Amino acid sequence: MQKDTQVFNLIHQELERQRNGIELIASENFASLQVIQAMGNVMTNKYAEGYPGRRYYGGCEIVDQTEQLAIDRIKKVFNCEYANVQPHSGAQANASVLLCVLKPGDKILGLDLSMGGHLTHGSPVNFSGKLYQPLFYGVKKESGLVDYDQMEAVANKEKPKLIICGASAYSRDWDYKRIRAIADSIGAFIMADIAHPAGLIAKNLLNDPFDHCHFVTSTTHKTLRGPRGGIILMRRDFENPFGIKDPKGNTRMMSHLMDMAVFPGTQGGPLEHIIASKAIAFGELLSDEYTLYAKQVQSNAQAMAKAFVSRDYNIISGGTDNHLMLIDLRNKNITGKKAQETLDKAHITLNKNAVPFDDKSPFVTSGIRVGVPAVTTRGLKESQMETVVSLIDKVLMNIDDEKTITAVSKEVKEWMQQFPLYPELA
Repeated sequence: MQKDTQVFNLIHQELERQRNGIELIASENFASLQVIQAMGNVMTNKYAEGYPGRRYYGGCEIVDQTEQLAIDRIKKVFNCEYANVQPHSGAQANASVLLCVLKPGDKILGLDLSMGGHLTHGSPVNFSGKLYQPLFYGVKKESGLVDYDQMEAVANKEKPKLIICGASAYSRDWDYKRIRAIADSIGAFIMADIAHPAGLIAKNLLNDPFDHCHFVTSTTHKTLRGPRGGIILMRRDFENPFGIKDPKGNTRMMSHLMDMAVFPGTQGGPLEHIIASKAIAFGELLSDEYTLYAKQVQSNAQAMAKAFVSRDYNIISGGTDNHLMLIDLRNKNITGKKAQETLDKAHITLNKNAVPFDDKSPFVTSGIRVGVPAVTTRGLKESQMETVVSLIDKVLMNIDDEKTITAVSKEVKEWMQQFPLYPELA
């Protein structure tokens, strides 16, 4: 069979794009070479519906070992009793949790998408807002912090069956203890979606959701620096409150119901080649090197936030506790769309993002979301965050000057050669 040079050429072009630019998209990272290599392996050929030791196909004795290794490693990372490593994405992990504990039409309470939440937390354009009855809390206008009083008021009035915490564009830590008190007062479950800060939580740099939240979901890329995929975790398994029993009359544990919600509930065959890659990434999370990396991510984010604030950029909530920041550009009279598109020309990649109480459409937005996991992986430290911000500021303050943009583009490309990306790949 002839090699498909057209596709491989495009792959090489993408490698060069990543090498030559400053990657600041908060949900992106650079997986290790061994994580990438494991994604392209013969386990993609294997169908393995079911779980280790409980498959619907023969010939699963090897993939059983790989998947069990991934399970054991991520349980060790987060000190958990239960882990499901099969979800193809964070969205599907969330879908599985909702399927497990809810019926269509049940009420859910999540952070409003326009306030930094995620599509799967009840957005009307998403399955979560179509199959279930979504309710929302937001952030306080004056501080940009989650409005727990509003969360409590809505919960007490509407009695949702599930409270969702976590966000895609929120730079502060969460008060999981208070959320649990709210949930307990109305008999609700809690799902913490930690897709963004998971790596920092794993290294005890942020509050631990596991003792307060019934279910925790995450993606496996972002700060966990693995392949694209999802996981579902529980610190402690517990008897289901639905009265569901097995054929022998024993009460089914939540772990069993959750496994059934993933398969056959929302997915068919697991991606065993991706699970092998997850297993490698989870092993990396257990290393001392990753602990240093997570600490550097947090330090870099705080240094970057300080550099933006010194240039009069309006960071929502005034700073960051995690790996990202959300910047309102209205005081600069620039839209998020214009900022993203212009910075792209300078090989600086980030994304436009709505800010709380935005007066522009989601296709334009008033803000940008900036994150440091990827540049931290490339070896940038606190002092380099000042350089990154100065380059961004130079572009944004000369946003219609093509000469400046071209000059910054050249400067970025030359500067990033100091921080090699995948030098093994010629």
